[in-house]
Amino acid sequence: MPSATPDVHLHGWLILDKPVGTGSTPCVGAVKRALRLAGYGKHRVGHGGTLDPLASGVLPIAIGEATKLAGRMLDATKAYEFKVQFGTETSTLDAEGAVVASSEHRPTRAEIEATLESFTGVIEQLPPAYSALKVDGRRAYELARAGETVVLQPRSITIHSLSILTCGRDEASFAATVSKGTYIRSLARDISLALGTVGHVVELRRTKAGPFGLDQAISLDFLSEAAKARELDGAVLPLTAGLDDIPALPVTPEDALLLRQGRQLLGAPVSPGLYLATDDERPVALVEVSDHGLKVVRGFNI
Repeated sequence: MPSATPDVHLHGWLILDKPVGTGSTPCVGAVKRALRLAGYGKHRVGHGGTLDPLASGVLPIAIGEATKLAGRMLDATKAYEFKVQFGTETSTLDAEGAVVASSEHRPTRAEIEATLESFTGVIEQLPPAYSALKVDGRRAYELARAGETVVLQPRSITIHSLSILTCGRDEASFAATVSKGTYIRSLARDISLALGTVGHVVELRRTKAGPFGLDQAISLDFLSEAAKARELDGAVLPLTAGLDDIPALPVTPEDALLLRQGRQLLGAPVSPGLYLATDDERPVALVEVSDHGLKVVRGFNI
């Protein structure tokens, strides 16, 4: 059985299939505990995009130097499957809140399909009052829970695709691929209102976050078992898995040393853009290539 040692460091991604009822922060804690249980030393750990406790699905967890890429994951396109129950709207726009509005109208599948086109592309969306957005330095959900009026501003988002999965009398399920900043709960609210009724999300599952999908995700139980068996490294995807859209740019060991020092290199045999500089396939830095040469955007200490 392989035995990890405290001086061995992992740099990469654990893709969790977050269960309903668990928050994103406790999942980060679970990964930290798993690393300790597996015999590894202290690691930086962070998540690549919050999932509500009532939601399940893909939650990328960055380990070591991959935490430097967590911001890119927050900006990544994400995909969801969600179920909307028509007839009631809640304060939180999901099953957790109190009912604040009701309607007897139930839309048909044909009505829903005719409405979805208006929610595809760039649209304006008002975030939910129960969200982590800040208002005058305080979280919106803190104000809402205290009974205060929450005033948020609409913002532009992009719905890349939106389709019906199933449709019944009182509810319908959808699949959506969306840009950063999109709230599925708000999308469900707005679709319902456009259909002449009200509604709220009763099920929400993230199926993809950036390059990561459910086929790569592991459960918290599997995470624990892998840690006990000292096989956690086999579940960790490489740091480069989060950069599948970034072309590699091999550099010499001498240039790699300069880049690790944050130095700018003159001249580049490639067209301008963002690249992953590598030394013998080892990640060195994200670099921006321009007419002036190579400039380090994010360096990796690997």
